[in-house]
Amino acid sequence: MSIFEPARSPWPERMLAILRVVAGLMFLQAGTSKLFGWPPIPGGLMPEISPFSQIWIGAVLELVGGLLIIIGFLTRPTAFILSGEMAVAYFQFHQPSGFWPTTNGGVAAALYCFLFLYFVAAGAGAWSVDAAIARGRTRED
Repeated sequence: MSIFEPARSPWPERMLAILRVVAGLMFLQAGTSKLFGWPPIPGGLMPEISPFSQIWIGAVLELVGGLLIIIGFLTRPTAFILSGEMAVAYFQFHQPSGFWPTTNGGVAAALYCFLFLYFVAAGAGAWSVDAAIARGRTRED
């Protein structure tokens, strides 16, 4: 196999699943940091978040959405919503500080936005609730 040939099955689906789980775990931690203070945010100072504020809603999306992405359940619609959340986060909180993500602190938001868009197109991959549901439906047919 050449380095220029596409990877052979089942590795692309497995690597998609690993990417999904790792991304979901990291995203979930963003929500737990904001909602519960764990893991602690750098600098240690997390302001009180008012329920139903924009930051609280974002933290709940990160927590619940991260969990759904980890287990691979409703991956496409969840990833679509999370991609939108990250686009809003980037343009509302980072882009006003400068054009370049590396200077405005928006690298993570931009990467998550496009990573979640990839999951919208690619789905959950192997080892997911979505895949198990799809397998169950094909057996019934």
